[in-house]
Amino acid sequence: MTYENLLQQVHGQVAEGPPPELPSELEMQALWFAGAMGRDFIDQAGQPVRIIQFGEWNRSAGPDFLHGVVEINGERHAGAIELDTEPADWEHHGHGADPAFNEVVLHVVFRPSSATSFTRNEEHREVPQVLVPPATVEAALQRPASAVAIARPGRCVHPLSQLSEPSIRDLLEQAARHRMQLKASRFLQTADAHGRDAALFQSTAETLGYRANALPMRLLAQRMPLTVLRDEPAALESLLFGAAGFLSSSLHEQAPPDTREHLRALWDVAWKHRAHWESQHPIPWRMHGQRPANHPHRRVGTLTALARHWPTYRARALGRPFSPKVLVDFLTRLEDPFWSHRHTLSSRKSARPIALFGKAKAIELLANHLMPLALHEDPNFGFEQFAQLPAGTLNEKVRRAAIRLFGSEETAAPWLRKAVHHQALLQIYHDFCLEDLSDCDDCPFPEQLSQWNPPT
Repeated sequence: MTYENLLQQVHGQVAEGPPPELPSELEMQALWFAGAMGRDFIDQAGQPVRIIQFGEWNRSAGPDFLHGVVEINGERHAGAIELDTEPADWEHHGHGADPAFNEVVLHVVFRPSSATSFTRNEEHREVPQVLVPPATVEAALQRPASAVAIARPGRCVHPLSQLSEPSIRDLLEQAARHRMQLKASRFLQTADAHGRDAALFQSTAETLGYRANALPMRLLAQRMPLTVLRDEPAALESLLFGAAGFLSSSLHEQAPPDTREHLRALWDVAWKHRAHWESQHPIPWRMHGQRPANHPHRRVGTLTALARHWPTYRARALGRPFSPKVLVDFLTRLEDPFWSHRHTLSSRKSARPIALFGKAKAIELLANHLMPLALHEDPNFGFEQFAQLPAGTLNEKVRRAAIRLFGSEETAAPWLRKAVHHQALLQIYHDFCLEDLSDCDDCPFPEQLSQWNPPT
């Protein structure tokens, strides 16, 4: 039995439920723009639709994305793309009477309306509409039925305790392989939509955001792409911090004396280039409850340092043959004259240097993005190399999964030392613990474990 077989058997027993709850509008827009829903669809008239260019984020009122290009039944159309939850939102939001929406060439929705509706602009022209299939939306969201499972031993503790060590290792490695395939696919979707540099930039930004600011960091990388930063290398830091919403004309006045000149210079450059970043739609940062080293200012500062060294970083992250050690060495030695000694834009200078990219965060980037990609496309990089990667920080999801599967962290200890096993536990937790709404009573995973045997 393979992990994929196990999933097919289990999901075949589960009745199809209601469509998943959609997250915030911003998250749906970010997923769409990242290419997570693909680029090929069928419109309401049955015509094939292909997204040629996803466009760019609109920073003012009007449609969500500007300067897009779509191909409908073989004919290309350039203009804006608008995203809504359901078809009726076009009229509910007043788009049909707003001249700003006359340039929309495609209306994308994620749920069907119960009532018939028409998508026409202020000039009374029909706007082609695409309903993203529910299965596509669900796959893009990757959201299980529950957000969290209680950290207590589950019913699978007993059947797992009956498995031999080789059987447990095989189960975890197959779950990890499955997760790697999903992650490589997500990276390649973004690469298909925007190119490999953009996919790396967005994935790195998301990793730097930690859990609290993963979405805001990805939004920043989408709104201020590398293509713009490359054209303005001297303004790079100002553009990123301006797009993040962290700069103002008076910021330097509240800063320590040794920081004021730098902040004033950042603002002066940002103001001259405000057409590139000024937006009516602020990024929803979580500023409170973060460790000083994880403050959003520092995360953007680290992204700035990487953007300055992009050719070197890209060569180590995407070069073949892939070398995890070379990349980790580069990331952990990354320095910046300003951010290697400060936690925020206006904090005092630290006497001791502060690492921009710690080893645990580098391992997370490897495990979640770059190793899955290397496994997918680099014939010189094998799963056994991934299996040697030490585990990073034991996060709460891995801890909960370990307790539910093995009964305690102590019993699970042999399976908490490698990143590959962390990834496996996260996948099993996602596929079973978070999909079960019966408090473990009706979860089919324990029964399936009795059939698990390692390959001979």
